[in-house]
Amino acid sequence: MNRILSLRALGQSIWLDFIERKMIQDGTLHQLVVDGVAGVTSNPTIFQQAISKSNAYSDDLRQLAGTTTDPKSIFESLAIADIQAAADVLRPVYDADDGHDGFVSLEVAPDLAYDTSATIAEARRLHAAVQRPNLMVKVPATQAGIPAIRQLIADGININVTLIFGLDRYADVKEAYLQGLEERLRAGRPVDRVASVASFFISRVDVNIDSRLDVLGAAHRAEAAQYAALKGKAAVANARLAYAQFQEKFAGERWESLAAAGAQVQRPLWASTSTKNPAYPDLIYVDTLIGAHTVNTMPPSTLEAFRDHGTPMRTVDQDLAGAQRTLAALAQAGIHMDEVIQELELDGIKKFADSFRDLLKTIDERRAEFATA
Repeated sequence: MNRILSLRALGQSIWLDFIERKMIQDGTLHQLVVDGVAGVTSNPTIFQQAISKSNAYSDDLRQLAGTTTDPKSIFESLAIADIQAAADVLRPVYDADDGHDGFVSLEVAPDLAYDTSATIAEARRLHAAVQRPNLMVKVPATQAGIPAIRQLIADGININVTLIFGLDRYADVKEAYLQGLEERLRAGRPVDRVASVASFFISRVDVNIDSRLDVLGAAHRAEAAQYAALKGKAAVANARLAYAQFQEKFAGERWESLAAAGAQVQRPLWASTSTKNPAYPDLIYVDTLIGAHTVNTMPPSTLEAFRDHGTPMRTVDQDLAGAQRTLAALAQAGIHMDEVIQELELDGIKKFADSFRDLLKTIDERRAEFATA
């Protein structure tokens, strides 16, 4: 049984949340695409792990070390080459699906997350440098990122909106997408090849809220069982309510006028879907969020687990009343999603920025080794 193809039949695409040069060179990525994987995502952490642990970059590092001392320039040269190669592997999917799938994502530098104009300029530059129609540029869903998303969609650049945690910010993301498409149409430009996904982060929500529930349980022993019963439920509840919001936004007269011009829906993408708590099922954030017009981006271990024992069945719109009750119960316990979401967004940007700094440090160290060899 090919569970990945079973998901595709249900309307969900599986993307690999990992990229590394060797897997492109040795045919591993090609085989995954043959098996049904329809996209690739990257981020600073992924590149940091790939470049620091693989010898596949040594020749390029040695050559680049002789031309520049700027680690960011070296990183971009390495990353763009990988993204181009991966995009070429995914290009048959993109062509066969008429530009609706087969994308590879590359993130703007995380230190630009709070600068709208710099994000726009960086995204345009990366788009021009990669020169692949199936590139998606990743832009974080900060307040500064929202107007950047609108402008970049109006430019016709495919955008993967990343680091979405809450429903209010997700509403802003969808509105920015629609406004960008509308601006593009008013300018007489086509919208049928403009694609976007909205990356809703999943497991990090439970990690944050579970820790708060543990604190409450320790402080209020009489209600400890009540708090424990809420653990591991917030992330899926939050995502299912986001999907309901997606269905509502991409319907009705406004959307139908855009769809008539060939516009694509902005698919919800479930990110951070590996299980962080070993007490939970390994596919808790996969089996529970399957549905039409969605993407699940999985790290290799989660992908292999799903291929082995996943359950391909539509689940993303099950028990919405239960999802609402879960968030209401958390609020009654004093855990408010607005506070959680703000903390997660700040922490998410910081983690990617830290990884980016570590990445540049790794590259600079390796560059120095080659320069003195």
